[in-house]
Amino acid sequence: MRAYFKPPFRKFVKKQTRPFQLVIEDEVENIIQNPELGDLKKGDLSDFRIHRFFYGKQTFLISYRQWESEIVFYTLGSHENFYRGLKRYLKGAGKS
Repeated sequence: MRAYFKPPFRKFVKKQTRPFQLVIEDEVENIIQNPELGDLKKGDLSDFRIHRFFYGKQTFLISYRQWESEIVFYTLGSHENFYRGLKRYLKGAGKS
């Protein structure tokens, strides 16, 4: 399975500490091994799955889509304004 990372995802990871980057890397590997790990969303985000994980005392979310042999990771962040940021990115990017 091939994995692709959109700019908001890469930008968030780049700004984090190395220990947190390693945790993110592990979560991405878990998703690649089992793409149905995340919860399937409804409504205008119906193609997306959201995987929830914890680091420290905070909850983080990863948004991704799966096609035949590809997974595209869109955004990563804390729950606060997560869905608003994802929708804003999709609107600006034309849902690609």
